[in-house]
Order: sequence, then C-alpha cells, then structure tokens
Amino acid sequence: MALRVDLNSDLGEAFGVWPMGDDPAMLDLVSSANIACGFHAGDPMVMTRTVRAAQAAGVGIGAHPGYADLQGFGRRPMALSGAEIEALLAYQIGALKGIAAACGTVVRHVKPHGALSNLAAVDAEAALAVARGVQATDAGLILLAPAGSAMVAAGRRLGLAVAEEVFADRNYDDDGNLVPRSRPDAIIHDSGEAAANVLRMVTQGLLRSAGGKEIPCRVQSVCVHGDDPQAVTMARHLRDRLEAAGVAIAPLAGVV
Repeated sequence: MALRVDLNSDLGEAFGVWPMGDDPAMLDLVSSANIACGFHAGDPMVMTRTVRAAQAAGVGIGAHPGYADLQGFGRRPMALSGAEIEALLAYQIGALKGIAAACGTVVRHVKPHGALSNLAAVDAEAALAVARGVQATDAGLILLAPAGSAMVAAGRRLGLAVAEEVFADRNYDDDGNLVPRSRPDAIIHDSGEAAANVLRMVTQGLLRSAGGKEIPCRVQSVCVHGDDPQAVTMARHLRDRLEAAGVAIAPLAGVV
C-alpha cells in the first residue's frame, strides 16, 4: 500500500482588522486546517470565513483551541487545573462546531495550540484533561497530537481516534519534544532542510533531533505553521517533495 500522510496548517489566526498568514494559498496545499477558536487568535467572523474557505477547498476542518492569551498568541505557559483545561477545550470546540454547523459542514478533528499543546505533550495529567475535553464534547473527533507524546497515549487510553503529528518547520530535542521557541535553532526556515527531515520521518519513521539523535516515530500528519512568512513556500515545496517520493496527501480521516 502506498504511503499516505495528512498535511495540516494552523489557520484562521487573524483577529479583527489584524491579518495573519496567507490562508487562501495554504488551503490550496494542505488537506487539513486547524482553525483558531477565538482564545489565542481568531474571532467569530474570522472563524466563519476560514470554515467557508476550507469547505470550498475540500479541506478537513479542525478546532485549534489554546490558552486565553491573545497578547501572547497562546504561546505563554498558564497554570490551569485539569478541570479548567477540559472546560477550555469544550468551550472552544463547541464554538467552532456551532460556526461549522451554520456553514453547513462539520468539525473533524482537534489539535491543541501552542503552550497548551507543549504541556500536554509531556504532562500526563494535562494530556488526560485535553483528551477528556475532546471526548466529552464529541467522542467522534480525531485528536491530532505530537508523535509519541503523552497526548497520544491519553487519547488512546480514552478510546479516541488519534493521529500522530510531526512539524516540518520545527527542530526537536533529544527527548523527541519541540525545541523551545526561545532558542535560536527552534525554527527551520529552509524549505529543503524541512522537506528532507519530513521525508525521513514519513518514509523511514525516524525523527532526527537538533543534537543528531535518531528517534523512532510514527507520522500520520505533518504541520507547516501558517503564521510564518515562508509558510506557503515551505508547504508547496514539502507537498511537491512528498508526492515526488510517492507519498499521497490525504485528509486525516484517510490516514487514521
């Protein structure tokens, strides 16, 4: 069977009159869109426009819930209880499900954002809180989680469909976690380097850390962050390289 992988991006991250990224161009390249739900970015009209655009492009729609931190773009840690994380997830997923219903479509998956995702990737209790928030809102949703993370384990423990994700534009540490954005080597800007890394992860199941360590991984989805100025160029190059290598791009429902 030919290799299949989802290509996703975090979209709908504008707010009011402030733009962010080139969503229309990204929607021509990806198979899944993770749409901000108004807490770290987005607002009702941005969410509506992004859902409609994804629907028109035939791209799978997912909720991208994060901390209530517009100023920090959801990338700053917050001290929340498990119950607060569950409610945070339910509130934001419910908001996007409502807008999707108004647009005549549905939400297919959930991908936590930023600092919330980073915490749930390594903290078992936070991961379970995320998984419970998804399950309680809609147990049929796919949880899109960092490959090999505590979130993957928590989702499977609760019986959710889980898709394991890697990042094209980020470096990893020797534990298989994302290098913190505070470090100068956190972001990969070169499309060729990103594509080579992704091809290794997808076709060989090996994640190579910034320190050179090779870590086994399972890859069902690849993310290119939509807020980076080079996002469209990178996503286009990545898709071309994957398809040239015989890897089919498919929505999450086709790879989980």
